Amino acid sequence: MDQRTPTVYRTRAWTTRNRALAAVAALGLLLAGYLLGRWQDTPASSAAPAAPATSTSPSPAVPESASAAPAPTPVEYGPLQAEAANELTGVQPQDTGDEGGGQNVGWINRGDRLRFDNFVFGDVPATKARIRLASGAGVSGRVQIRLDSPDAEPAGELSVSNTGGWQSWRTAVAALTPVTGTHTVYVTFTANHDSEFMNVNWIRFDH
Repeated sequence: MDQRTPTVYRTRAWTTRNRALAAVAALGLLLAGYLLGRWQDTPASSAAPAAPATSTSPSPAVPESASAAPAPTPVEYGPLQAEAANELTGVQPQDTGDEGGGQNVGWINRGDRLRFDNFVFGDVPATKARIRLASGAGVSGRVQIRLDSPDAEPAGELSVSNTGGWQSWRTAVAALTPVTGTHTVYVTFTANHDSEFMNVNWIRFDH
């Protein structure tokens, strides 16, 4: 048998070694691929816990606060001219010497009255009545404001005495029980005697 030369032996050994290395490399790649697949299939242990689910149902509706209702506007009352009343009982108009001219009603005695229909007081209460009056009498009496009936309890009243003459005018103020709405207004007169005791030019309500 011929003895192989060292060169041939080394060549074959080198080839065998390379083949072994290639097989090992292939096996290593196969193992790496297997391990990679296992790693991808395993849930990450370091994943942060899921945040708790929050309710998506709407919050209870909060009723809107009712807007404040606007304050009622006070009625600006004009004067009730005595001679223009819807009813004059027991009195007579006459020319007046009061400022502004026109007429007043005179010869007022107890039991006489004036009536004014459908007077609108509004939503803001009237709390006083200004009465333009004069008296030349030597006696006194009372003037009263009543609502809706000449026999109703007075909503306000004041005393009248001599002002210095039948055309010597002054404005007296009667406090009223607060009045709202629409009413028939009666101005009534009373005294302890049976004689004329005052004249009236106008009545004006106020807040």
